[in-house]
Amino acid sequence: MLWRERSTKLFLFAHNFACLLHTRGSSTDQSLSITKQAFAKLLQSCSSHPNQLRQLHALLLTAGLSIKNALITQLLASLALLGDMSYARQLFDEMHKPRPFLWNTIMKGYVKNGIPDEAISVYGKMRHRGVRPDPFTFPFVIKACAELAELYAGLGVHGHVLKHGLEFVSVVRTELMIMYVKFGDLGCAEFLFGSMVEKDLVAWNALISVCMQTGFSSKALQYFWEMGKAGLKPDSVTIVGALSACGHLGCLGTGVEIYEFAREGGLDSNIIVHNARLDMYAKCGDMDKALNLFDEMPKRNVISWSTMIVGYAINGVSEKALALFSRMKNQGIQPNYVTFLGVLSACSHSGRVNEGWKYFNFMAQSDDKNIQPRKEHYACMVDLLGRAGHLQEAYNFIKSMPIEPDPGIWGALLGACAVHRNIKLGQHVADLLFKLAPETASYHVLLSNMYAAAGRWRCVEKLRQRMKKKGARKLAAYSSVELNGEIHVFYGGDNSHPQSASILAKLEDLLKQMKSKGYIPETDYVFHDVEDEEKESTLSTHSEKLAVAFSLINGSPKFQIRVMKNLRICGDCHTFCKLVSRITMREIIMRDKSRFHHFKNGFCSCKDFW
Repeated sequence: MLWRERSTKLFLFAHNFACLLHTRGSSTDQSLSITKQAFAKLLQSCSSHPNQLRQLHALLLTAGLSIKNALITQLLASLALLGDMSYARQLFDEMHKPRPFLWNTIMKGYVKNGIPDEAISVYGKMRHRGVRPDPFTFPFVIKACAELAELYAGLGVHGHVLKHGLEFVSVVRTELMIMYVKFGDLGCAEFLFGSMVEKDLVAWNALISVCMQTGFSSKALQYFWEMGKAGLKPDSVTIVGALSACGHLGCLGTGVEIYEFAREGGLDSNIIVHNARLDMYAKCGDMDKALNLFDEMPKRNVISWSTMIVGYAINGVSEKALALFSRMKNQGIQPNYVTFLGVLSACSHSGRVNEGWKYFNFMAQSDDKNIQPRKEHYACMVDLLGRAGHLQEAYNFIKSMPIEPDPGIWGALLGACAVHRNIKLGQHVADLLFKLAPETASYHVLLSNMYAAAGRWRCVEKLRQRMKKKGARKLAAYSSVELNGEIHVFYGGDNSHPQSASILAKLEDLLKQMKSKGYIPETDYVFHDVEDEEKESTLSTHSEKLAVAFSLINGSPKFQIRVMKNLRICGDCHTFCKLVSRITMREIIMRDKSRFHHFKNGFCSCKDFW
């Protein structure tokens, strides 16, 4: 059937091609009109085939139609849409005085195909030739600046927008707003948004989505509720942005409330909304609800399957992740690169080295570009080998990679060296990272912890001085808890919370009960120039412990305790949570930087392998 369909298309293409050649012999206006019509139809029917488009360009030249701007524009737009930017650029460069629309088309093509630097280069040539930009020029240029994180280029383009009097064009202002959020300048973005004459749904959705994507998830939720107060009705894009923000923050209660709001508005039948809800449940650690939703979904796509597989992997249920992957293949669903990230992550969190190699080799040998290994997959393999203690194999794997390893890949190996306390290899990897990412404090902290665990306090002090000299600031550890729709954030040693006295009293009571059961604080990583009593005090007020104590005071005993942490949970807090889950008979679900820990009856779902 497929062969017949392709043959028919090829026959029609050849037939139309011949007809067009036949008509080009006439020089009458009527024949020329027929030729243009036939060519336009051919362009439309072949718009998804790059090779055929190139053939049509050759025909256009031989037919004497290369001066017809409408046909050239259509051809250029089709080539750019398909990603054939090399040929599209050749075609563009041969044009005589292209109109602004064509400049916009080529810039749009570069941005859409992930080549933003060329889009900015084309814009520079456009200005140099004195072509006046129109309102549709700047959205693509601004987007390119945002993708490249080129602050000064972005500021310059903003100046050009003002010069041409286009600052109040809605689409231009929206892209400027998005650009500033991506630059981390939320204040400037909020000013642009606040001064919009009319805030339409597109602008609200853009702000909510970009805040969620750039780590300002609490702001995304704030804007979601403000949008409702402003009288605008959300669409599925709004709901997806809000649910995704809930997933990032671990706000399960708020996510459920937003979905109910969507359901009442008739927005719950969209597969995109279902997938966002699946992702929210997985990132909040509730895989039971995620599975119920997955089974009830009338339609599922590769995103649905991948979300579940990744969800099971990060929640430490590797067996279910791999079983679902097998079920996915049996049902004929083609996996993508995200699916395999989940599969490799599942192998990593359960120490399945041989299975991980099997899946990675399958990807590496595949002709399908959609599943061929990317940097994230290489990092996942390094993590898998490192967690399992195969440090030298992980190092050799990095050295043999066909792509240049980035700090994330070397960082995965350094983390493994810290877990297995391999100082020699750790020092070598850290030296590489200090050159690649000198201002990233986390790599200094990992090596410092390795030195501290080995009692090499002089090396720890040298690293601390080095960090100060380079201006590398340690990322503050914090934990957050959702209670009645409000997010409570705790930092280590923080006593600014209104319930601080009650929290510390609760912690003291818990620690007494734990010590009676044999708990000994793990003070290995606390600096040597601190007294033992002070070391224990420092450990007892880690952000995770404060968050758990707060939840025990305020939360209902029938609900699970959910804590989200921005960094990896330390060994002492891991032991603390296991014991508290046994003493209080409460399940504690904690998401750290890389995975979930489900503490129940004194045990953790990670089986102490993290």
